[in-house]
Amino acid sequence: MTLLAPRRLKVMRLALPVMLGMLSQSVLNLIDAALVGSLGEVALAGVGVGGYAMFMMTALVFGLSSAVQSQTARQLGADADSPAGPLNAGLVLAVAVALPLTLLAWWQAPRLIGLITQTPDVKALAVTYFRWRVIALVAVAMTLCLRGYWNGRQQTGMYLRIILCVHAFNVLVSMGLIFGLAGLPRMGAAGAGAGTALSLLLGLLLWLAVSLKGALGHGFLTRWPSAYVFRRLSARALPHSLQQLWFAAGYAVLFWMLSQIDTQSVAVGHVLINLSLLLVLPGVGLGVAAMSLVGEALGRDAYRDAHRWGLDALRLAWLLLATLALPMLVFPQQILGLFLADDALVELGTLPLRLTGAMIVLDAAALVLAQALMGAGAQRTVMALTLSMQWLIFLPVAWWVGVAGGYGLLGIWLVQLGYRVLNSLGFLWVWQRRRWAETGVNSAKT
Repeated sequence: MTLLAPRRLKVMRLALPVMLGMLSQSVLNLIDAALVGSLGEVALAGVGVGGYAMFMMTALVFGLSSAVQSQTARQLGADADSPAGPLNAGLVLAVAVALPLTLLAWWQAPRLIGLITQTPDVKALAVTYFRWRVIALVAVAMTLCLRGYWNGRQQTGMYLRIILCVHAFNVLVSMGLIFGLAGLPRMGAAGAGAGTALSLLLGLLLWLAVSLKGALGHGFLTRWPSAYVFRRLSARALPHSLQQLWFAAGYAVLFWMLSQIDTQSVAVGHVLINLSLLLVLPGVGLGVAAMSLVGEALGRDAYRDAHRWGLDALRLAWLLLATLALPMLVFPQQILGLFLADDALVELGTLPLRLTGAMIVLDAAALVLAQALMGAGAQRTVMALTLSMQWLIFLPVAWWVGVAGGYGLLGIWLVQLGYRVLNSLGFLWVWQRRRWAETGVNSAKT
């Protein structure tokens, strides 16, 4: 089977828009950091803290996207009369969950931010920024459902076109609100939050316009979902949301560990983690494609085909991630020099960066097959495996080796390398057992 086989071309066709959309998000984050960074370190720290708090809030509704996508893909494969049923249920759940969370988070913002930082000026700015951002939480939740629906229908290009429009609008409006350009009020760092909130509302309007045009004939907003659809969607959304929340909390614990070593380890660790999060995007994009293809195959009761889609996506992920990791293995000092001016920090991060390159490749099975398993409706399996590996193995052993044992940043990264290997082997074992196919036998059709 060649690299350009039709099946792998189909995986790439679905994955590429998702990869590019995620890449544009990473670029936007860098632009935002540059804009706010010009206001000083307090502004940058406040936006960073507020952004992390918003990430935790978004994690609570993130599972709606994968739940709607997997169920829509099954409806597509089963040739159902109303494939937009999961989307309708998702939108109702999005409002029912996100609206109370928005009101509670806005009211309790000082207390929530106080759990992350106690520095008065940073906290005050973070609270203002967070309150602007959390206003758009309902829009975020609804957008996740709409994006999941169109990804489930294997029209991932829709996501790329909309997100590029949203990002362009975000940059222009945020610049105007931060610096008071074009007659807009000068809001400083809070303007970044307001600009992002407005861009997210624009994104929701674009998604609704597209869906009203292309999904009305499939039951969009014309049929109230049954109680069974609500229950099934909730059962798939909740595990993924909890997984995202605790996974993000795990990164907070990792940074706390690094802070127990020294400031240099925090600085280098920050660079290493951000590089790894950027370079795993192809694996995540291929996983999103696999989720749709696996769900569609299971909707047709084609269990062997579903299994093959997961492996096809995994082979592509190994190739792409190995290509991206190669410069990290060969030129680690030059890459670190782009982010760190201190030669001592570059030296400290050289071997951990090489380990990071190896991790990216070894993590491919977990990145792709976790998404594929969610396409099969096995969200609980993904949650149990991901969180048990992270919280019961990686974090305790990393503390014991890196902090208590005195092996520092390098020790923690060596433990993380072993954890990634175990994690990927676990997902590969689950996928090859094919027990996940049994999860969807009775739920392929509405």
